Amino acid sequence: MEAEMIEVLDKGYVRLVDSMGTDLTAVNAARVSFARASSFDENGDLKPADQKLLGFLQREGHTSPFRHAFVSYEIKAPLLVARQWWKYVVGSDHTMDGWNEVSRRYVADEPEFYVPEVWRSAPENKKQGSGVEVSKEHSKSFADRLQEDCLIATALYKSALNEGVCAEQARLFLPAYAMYTTWYWSASMASVSWFLHQRLADDAQWEIQQYAKAVYELTKPLFPVTLDALQ
Repeated sequence: MEAEMIEVLDKGYVRLVDSMGTDLTAVNAARVSFARASSFDENGDLKPADQKLLGFLQREGHTSPFRHAFVSYEIKAPLLVARQWWKYVVGSDHTMDGWNEVSRRYVADEPEFYVPEVWRSAPENKKQGSGVEVSKEHSKSFADRLQEDCLIATALYKSALNEGVCAEQARLFLPAYAMYTTWYWSASMASVSWFLHQRLADDAQWEIQQYAKAVYELTKPLFPVTLDALQ
């Protein structure tokens, strides 16, 4: 498969690595219960009855057939996004999600950091999320201060490595939530859909919304009817 990639934030991206299955996958996973199978029509499209079946499966909560189609992505994102995303693996009831992430125990490449150009205010009467944008002057001030902190932290990190400190401890100097990391995420269409359902929502953190949009754009051409049914 030819790799496709969408850039996200200032230094991140989502890249389509691989996929398994088509819109027909969930259809036939369901029809096997009756020892039957379907096929695409002469135009290579899903037949109306099969489209209706996918809607029925989702509506009635029969999600297991959607677990037979998979998509794999490579993602580069700040840790504040990665740790939210990770919940969809450790807390998943869709099973068989795969996650493999770069480890700074093994690599000592130049760290990269997410420095927002626009900063958001705290929301009113909420414990999480964000409100309106702060002024341009405040945004620039916060961005400059974060950039300075990242430069100082990187210098301390490199100094520790140069003085013989192991990589797994030297990384303690690095600002965790701003630092970029890279991982592979392989998930069933049931799991991908649940991620999109929650992280495309208006009240989702803005940064992870941008990644969810990229996942949607890369996945939609592969499973157009399946994704519509699940959403």
